[in-house]
Amino acid sequence: MNVKLYSVQLLMILTMLRKCLLVGACVMLTAWPIGVQGQQRYRVAACDWMMLKRQKIGEFQLAKDINADGIEMDMGPLGKRELFDNKLRDPHFQKLFRHTADSLGIAVPSVAMSGFFAQSLLKRDNYKELIQDCLNTMEVMGANIAFLPLGGSGQDWKQPGPARDEMVRRLHEIGEMAHLSGRGVAIRTAMAAKENKEFLKQINSRGVKIYYNLQDMVDQGIDPAKDLKRLGVENISQIHASLTDSVTLDRDPRIDLRRIKRVLDKMGWSGWLVVERSRDAKDVRNVRGNFGRNVAYLKEIFQDDK
Repeated sequence: MNVKLYSVQLLMILTMLRKCLLVGACVMLTAWPIGVQGQQRYRVAACDWMMLKRQKIGEFQLAKDINADGIEMDMGPLGKRELFDNKLRDPHFQKLFRHTADSLGIAVPSVAMSGFFAQSLLKRDNYKELIQDCLNTMEVMGANIAFLPLGGSGQDWKQPGPARDEMVRRLHEIGEMAHLSGRGVAIRTAMAAKENKEFLKQINSRGVKIYYNLQDMVDQGIDPAKDLKRLGVENISQIHASLTDSVTLDRDPRIDLRRIKRVLDKMGWSGWLVVERSRDAKDVRNVRGNFGRNVAYLKEIFQDDK
């Protein structure tokens, strides 16, 4: 065979292989939420800010002590600040937090922007800067999902009008930012499936899905099992699997978690269940007791088989 022709053919083959590898890498980065690969179908985490460990190095040991698989880290307080009070911009804390999490075997599936429970996304001119700060922190900790609650943005955006249009526009931009980084944004709306599906359709970004919250549905008298089915597996990022403080999940008659699991199994959903509340109202400050019981109960229900 002509040596020159052989070299050209070899170069073409190598080029094709390189393109295939690049496409494969992009698909892996942009597929979210990431399901359980060779692990439990459902994994259980807890919110650091609700355990009084917001961006404290001790959160990882606490997560291990209560037998959680992971921790949902918060970006830090926002209030009237220009940016989140975020330690994870500092290289020292980046290395310390990542090393500690890895050494204890605690995953960070998501990073929360809980400041938006009190602050309006619609009134923040620097919202892109805040989102980018979160995406950077996610990269440091290996997280794939940003939790963005819309509770501080009022109610006007839930109805047709200027506030709705602006919310849709901003969330589309935010979603595209996340998607380009290979990650996603999960929004908490407190709306039921029908409204959420219409909202996501308007946002029109592969980078935005729903962070489903069992508490929101139960408090409104909506059956979460039926609502999850209506919402659809493709629209659910993660699930806050707890209710308004009253009693821990194992003693709460307001929800049937075994039924929730059967529905999720049938839907084919897999991912992270995150404990936010469900604290014993008579013993709210007992962090280890409350979160330990809730994590244990979720694992009993959702991790009975692999």
